[in-house]
Amino acid sequence: MTKAGGCQCGTVRYELTGEPLAPIICHCTECQKQTSSAFGMTLPVAKRDFRLTSGSLEQWRRMADSGRELACFFCPECGSHVYHSSSLGPDYWHLKPGTLDDTSWLAPVAQLWTDSAQPWLDLADLASFRRQPADIAALLER
Repeated sequence: MTKAGGCQCGTVRYELTGEPLAPIICHCTECQKQTSSAFGMTLPVAKRDFRLTSGSLEQWRRMADSGRELACFFCPECGSHVYHSSSLGPDYWHLKPGTLDDTSWLAPVAQLWTDSAQPWLDLADLASFRRQPADIAALLER
């Protein structure tokens, strides 16, 4: 089954064939910076199963806490991070799963760097809203 995705502005599009490994949540401070959020997610995919269908990606490199160089690939128009190099080796990418058109099937199996997790983050106890609430009273009560 083919899955499709792309960047925020639509310049970069891709197809993913084959089955990816399970998604993982990462709480490292670099993922927090990259996502401007409390954590990032990664979806390990075999390079042979990933194909750009439109656009091109720019590359930025940095040193990871592990001491290895990390190559990050992003849309040059909108800056959306699409994937980065993998600690699994040269045959894998770590796809940013939020770039998939359909994310409904994603179910993270693990979380990493929990020492850096935000202390207020308790996913089981959060109020949940399917969309922007019409009345923010429920938010204020929390």
